[in-house]
Amino acid sequence: MQQCVDVCLIFAASFSAFYIIVVFADEFTNPSAFKYVSSLQKVQSEAMIDLRLIREKTEEVEKALERRNGGFSVKELVEVDASQRKAQGEWEALNQRSNQLQGLIKAAQSDERETLKVEAKDVNVRIKEANALRTELDARVKELQMALPNMPDASVPDGPDENYNVEIHAWGEKPNIENPKEHWELGPPLRIFDFERGVKIAESRFTVLMEMGAKMERALMNFMLDFHSSRGYSEVFPPILVNKQCMLGTGQLPKFEGDFYKCADDELYLVPTAEVPVTNLYRDEVIAADQLPIHHCAYTPNFRREAGSAGKDTRGYIRQHQFNKVELVKFCLPENSEDEHEKLTRDAEAVLEALELPYRRIILCAGDIGFSAKKCFDLEVWFPGQNKYREISSCSNFGDFQARRANLKYKPADDGKARFLHTLNGSGLAIGRTLAAILENNQQPDGSVRVPAVLIPYMGGISVLRPRNDKIAEAVH
Repeated sequence: MQQCVDVCLIFAASFSAFYIIVVFADEFTNPSAFKYVSSLQKVQSEAMIDLRLIREKTEEVEKALERRNGGFSVKELVEVDASQRKAQGEWEALNQRSNQLQGLIKAAQSDERETLKVEAKDVNVRIKEANALRTELDARVKELQMALPNMPDASVPDGPDENYNVEIHAWGEKPNIENPKEHWELGPPLRIFDFERGVKIAESRFTVLMEMGAKMERALMNFMLDFHSSRGYSEVFPPILVNKQCMLGTGQLPKFEGDFYKCADDELYLVPTAEVPVTNLYRDEVIAADQLPIHHCAYTPNFRREAGSAGKDTRGYIRQHQFNKVELVKFCLPENSEDEHEKLTRDAEAVLEALELPYRRIILCAGDIGFSAKKCFDLEVWFPGQNKYREISSCSNFGDFQARRANLKYKPADDGKARFLHTLNGSGLAIGRTLAAILENNQQPDGSVRVPAVLIPYMGGISVLRPRNDKIAEAVH
């Protein structure tokens, strides 16, 4: 890709810094066939909730965060921000006085010059002190901002926890199965799971997929990617190691540091979800308004410590440290994000419907939505062996929360000032949980499992998974 550039160096004396501005003379396109207005310079990410909004509508923001039932407050932030702005003003006034003194010293008579020099020396000491204070306070302001979650949307129901989530609708008939088995009981005779060897290779909550298990996992991945691509999503296959700035941008850090796997010798993290690398594709960039919305789908393996899930789902394939998922990520204009949220959720629901899996949609209450989301729909698929619905997709609208953290902007069509766009994402779907749901919903009395019709071509024509009399190779002692 050839780029014609004109590089200009602009020295900004008041900030003792310079910026390199790169102007692209030629438009260029990426594989998804859309253009950028610019990625002219990296700007330090603005944090989370708009600080101006917090200053001007402190009480409203405080009440919104109280709905989360997590003890969040902006009171300390408001106080520290006021102190920081005062320190900033004092530092600027001292710098102005220092400049004045330099001029006065040059023009002064010898008897006045020494007095002015003494004052100048004192002012320089105070400048250093004021600079240290404003820098310290500025860092604290950013730290407090980073710790604040998104404000729940007004349409989100109140409630402290998952027991207050509200069902929106349900789809499909629950299968009438006498004495249904759970997926971990069905899997071994079908040569799908090897839980013991997963533990031997890694540790608990790691599973080896064997034969039909490996084949169906791959079939589901390909089916989901093809399905979403046919609905207008552009496929991405990103790195599965990401840097700290990516994790900060989407809101995983700093609050949830202990939940993720991190490389010992590099500041790189194994992705907890494709949301992280895909959202950060456009970090520190400005996109033309007429190129929005952008819809991406991506497959990645995902890695989570599940630090808070001790004792939960200790059996089976539901809660794993490593799991596969197809993710849907959207970038759009603020005025369209509500409609895009509904469409994204429908795209995830359509996968379940194509696979003939009964599910329901719920809207999460204010106390249960994720840190970065302002509104979230969960899709829960029916597990007859467990006799309950289990989450298989979370579809979230983040508003401009992630965009502020990752500095994601768009250029309005009227050529006005660049503004923060809106981001959305959802699982389309979690592959392992989909496999487990297929096993439980499609189980037959003889222990076989019917393959969903849409999946048969991806399974090489296999329509039924049948138990095998022979076993996976066993060690002889």
